[in-house]
Amino acid sequence: MKKVLILGGSGFVGLHVCEKLVAHEWHLTVLTRRMANAQNLLTLPNLTLLEVDVHDEAALTHALAGHDAVVNLVAILQGDQAQFDRVHLELPKKLARACKAAGVRKLVHLSALGANADNPQAAPSMYLRSKGAGEAALIEAAGAGLNSAFELALLRPSVIFGAEDKFLNVFAELQRVLPVMPLAGAHARFQPVWVEDVAAAVVSCLERGGMAPADAAPRILELCGPEVFELEDLVHLAAQLSGIRGGLGRPVLELPEWAGRLQARLMELAPGTPKMSRDNLDSMRVDNVASGKLPGLESLGITPSALRPIAQEYLTRNQSDHGVLGIRQRAH
Repeated sequence: MKKVLILGGSGFVGLHVCEKLVAHEWHLTVLTRRMANAQNLLTLPNLTLLEVDVHDEAALTHALAGHDAVVNLVAILQGDQAQFDRVHLELPKKLARACKAAGVRKLVHLSALGANADNPQAAPSMYLRSKGAGEAALIEAAGAGLNSAFELALLRPSVIFGAEDKFLNVFAELQRVLPVMPLAGAHARFQPVWVEDVAAAVVSCLERGGMAPADAAPRILELCGPEVFELEDLVHLAAQLSGIRGGLGRPVLELPEWAGRLQARLMELAPGTPKMSRDNLDSMRVDNVASGKLPGLESLGITPSALRPIAQEYLTRNQSDHGVLGIRQRAH
């Protein structure tokens, strides 16, 4: 049985990747910082869960031994420069060295749309700069030609949606409690991609034509849905599908840049993970849509899924008056 090591397997994308790989008869080893974080994986067959600090290069190399491939899904959306570099640059470097030491021949790395391996510093945000630098480090480590160290696939998704997302669900949640929806970057453009399509792309890269041959340049793919939306459109859509104010949602208050950055700064100071940061706003300065210069999901035989019918299913399900609870409410 083919063996693959997964970094970030207990996260939003990771769970879907693990489910698909198990269905394709791979044996999975998932690394997690704490076993309690990955309890949702324990029901999957042919899966080994290891408590390992992925930033410990020696432990990572030891865990990789005996595997045919590795998938890196580890990422953060907020942080300072040092935190972004630790996760998006230093970890890929360690993983590349570990692959060479353990003899692992395939590496699939989830990056981000807007990353630029050729010129990482040209990106407008710390997040995208670190993502591009991580790609560049992996490309250099993999090499090309007869002396290449491993096959490499770099996947660049647009914003990812799905039932457990922190995207449309957040827009719906905020509109349930706020009288108006203050919105920075209202006209930023996105091409949302379904998490199941992203997971299918990972499987395709490992099993079929998604990987470039070891003697060729690394394969870079842009993973996007079939439709482009402005951020304001997505906020309205989340409200409509969630039934907020009868589907009308809250009035959107478009914020000028200075007010949007002030709002993001205040969110950064609040306890817990912020829903928006100034660096997130910086990332939105570039359109989060396919460039048209790189292959996409179609090159893997995957037809990109439309957002509306899928989001309607899970946002409707999350309504307070949906299902048995709704029947009880209406009975009173």
